[in-house]
Amino acid sequence: MSFFTKVARTAFNIKARAPARWYATEASASTSGLRLSFVLPHQTIYKGVEVQQVNIAATSGDMGILASHVPSIEQLRPGVVEVIENANATKKFFVSGGFAIINPNSSLDINAVEAFPLEDFSPEAIRANLAEAQRTATSGSSEEERNIAKVEVEVLESLQSALGSK
Repeated sequence: MSFFTKVARTAFNIKARAPARWYATEASASTSGLRLSFVLPHQTIYKGVEVQQVNIAATSGDMGILASHVPSIEQLRPGVVEVIENANATKKFFVSGGFAIINPNSSLDINAVEAFPLEDFSPEAIRANLAEAQRTATSGSSEEERNIAKVEVEVLESLQSALGSK
């Protein structure tokens, strides 16, 4: 404890208190779902649409986001963003990276560099491209070429994993 704190407590008879811990408050009754905005540099996929849940692949780990989630900013890694619109409708997108911003007002903003519906991908094409990228990563002619191939391998392995869970 600093000298100033000791003097202030003595002079003003201030008692030490345990630090307060604050929790997320409950959502208001009018908020029944999560408002999602999902944008790319060239396209808006969702704009303020109410959804039930969104599952993201963040660098800190996979997470599910519901209304009234604790505010956070998450970096997205290559992986699947699953949007559960309601009990009967789910859409999956593969994103190469970006950010998810969870706001205190039960809204979620996802800004991705690239995102494509999972059903647009061919498992055979991914296997072929992955084999080529792995060859280049181990036997590329320059260090730059090998590093680019390593990034391709990471993205293609994530995509292959996502299609396996499709």
